[in-house]
Amino acid sequence: MNIKSFFINLLDNLESYVCRLLLVVFVTLLLVQICAREVFGYSFSWIEELATYLFVWFAYFGASHAAKMAAHNRVTFQFKIFPKIVQTVSEFFADLIWIAFNLYFVYLSYDFVFHKMNVFWKSQTLGIPMKYFYVVLPISFVLMSIRVIQVNYLKLVKGIDIRDPDTSELENAAKMMNVDSNEPVTETKTS
Repeated sequence: MNIKSFFINLLDNLESYVCRLLLVVFVTLLLVQICAREVFGYSFSWIEELATYLFVWFAYFGASHAAKMAAHNRVTFQFKIFPKIVQTVSEFFADLIWIAFNLYFVYLSYDFVFHKMNVFWKSQTLGIPMKYFYVVLPISFVLMSIRVIQVNYLKLVKGIDIRDPDTSELENAAKMMNVDSNEPVTETKTS
């Protein structure tokens, strides 16, 4: 694997790697906190605060990762009675609205973090300026917008059918059970 493909792979899976790292760190911190409190009777006040902030970062990067997998919740049952093009166009316009919201939120959060937030606001026990914890907002919403655009590019231009993991699992389970939605279910009686 050359350097170029390494960086492309890293960028393509950035949210996944960040989520994994954050999960390991905050779970380890909480384990240390629990062991210290239960075994030694001592508690580190900063661990809970740091674990909370890491969890918030984990949630925002996880939302971006879910956007990459097209795994955000959508109400799509109403499209079953329409041609496929209606679903495609409707989802595209919904994604445009989603991107517009994300970009507006990027603007608001960037303005808040870098212009309106008091520079003396610090975390209670760590003493770290709060802007370092809030900077996840513009970062994650930019990444989410990029992933929504990427999914739409793959669907509409490349013709790749990207489905959320739950839908894929349900379809695979239905195939394994040999259930066809068009065939009536028949009962078999055993004597």
